[in-house]
Amino acid sequence: MKLLKYTVIFLVINFGALAIGSWLMANGPQTSWYINLNKAPWTPPGWVFGAAWTTIMICFSIYMAYLYKALPNVTVLGLFSIQFVLNIIWNYIFFNQHLVGFGLTIITLLTFVVAVFTFSFIKKMKIKTILVLPYLIWLCIATSLNAYVLLNN
Repeated sequence: MKLLKYTVIFLVINFGALAIGSWLMANGPQTSWYINLNKAPWTPPGWVFGAAWTTIMICFSIYMAYLYKALPNVTVLGLFSIQFVLNIIWNYIFFNQHLVGFGLTIITLLTFVVAVFTFSFIKKMKIKTILVLPYLIWLCIATSLNAYVLLNN
């Protein structure tokens, strides 16, 4: 029962972060600024982003519920909080403020934090670590997309 409660809490928080980030980017992907950027050839179509983030946040919420149940401590919540803030502010920095270089710094830090989740708790989480891999893989792709925009515009 505790696991279900934690899963619901993390789902609400994670999808809340997506909602806040979406609100802060203010139609970013539909703006002329973004549309006219020279984007990476491997940039997925727009619908992929919604599908990817939905899958990522469901998996990450389940992962966090298991992790927090196993290790209910300040380190886990601290890392989660850092991830939460970085995830939200990247949207504002990149799409709203057009600070592509600073956005690359933020998304690189976010990727690092998610990598810490992936590798620091692997002995404790074992096979459940697979739940955080979609997030890490997606962030590696997103970081490369951000870097491409920085280097080619």
